[in-house]
Amino acid sequence: MKYHPRLLLIIFGYILFFSPGAFLLHGEDAKPAPATGEETATSTTTMWQDLKSGGPVMIIIAICSVATLYLIADGLMRITSFKKTVPAEHENALRALFRAGDYVGAYKFCQGNPSALTNVCRAGLTMVGEGKAATEEAIISAVSKENARMQYFISYLSVIGVCTPMIGLLGTVFGMKSAFRTLNVSGIGDPGKLSGAIGEVLICTAFGLLIAIPAFFAFYWLRNRAAKVVHNIQESVGALYRKMPFDYLVGAHIGDEELYAAVPNWVQDGGQPQGTQA
Repeated sequence: MKYHPRLLLIIFGYILFFSPGAFLLHGEDAKPAPATGEETATSTTTMWQDLKSGGPVMIIIAICSVATLYLIADGLMRITSFKKTVPAEHENALRALFRAGDYVGAYKFCQGNPSALTNVCRAGLTMVGEGKAATEEAIISAVSKENARMQYFISYLSVIGVCTPMIGLLGTVFGMKSAFRTLNVSGIGDPGKLSGAIGEVLICTAFGLLIAIPAFFAFYWLRNRAAKVVHNIQESVGALYRKMPFDYLVGAHIGDEELYAAVPNWVQDGGQPQGTQA
């Protein structure tokens, strides 16, 4: 994963959102003091105060929230638009080279102009000498590689979406011990203390859901967007390789990749392979 300045800026702004002056879910409920001059407690709370009142579990939820934003931004950067994934200038240049039968030039163009389209096209060009089946397998493998690159961290959004509500519920269960302890000490004669304790522990569940909902939404949206981009790549590459004259390319080796498979050494030495009878 490459770090990007804009991505770090988004994360920094998200952290600032949790500053003591930020408000969420609760707003500002302060009531004006009565005219009699008596001081009354206000119900104004900040997000920072909610985080502290939620207990140690809120630290895990806060980490999950930052990770969610990071994964969403990373997914948006990986799953670019169709114009960037399949640039029009790359597609037009490859079409012209394929029309001219200049497959070596097409390979060099793909090598010097990396994109999802050229990466897949270059993989197919390296195997045209091996026949249609080998070329199609190379293209499918390259498309799968591009798909894996785009969806590298998307699946973690689903994990966060499943786990954060459970983490919040765990914090609520632990926090209920404090609420029942308050009930044991003060009894039912002071319902204010009991409701305050219950309200604090429910914050964990609320924040867990707050993270899970956008995480799930982003997961399905990015996954569908990646599937659309992959389909566009397959369509563009399929148009280039349609009616490829494989009969004239038999045995051709396009590209600078080293070929490791050589003639068996027992053939070169004029002998027979070990384990065989003379």
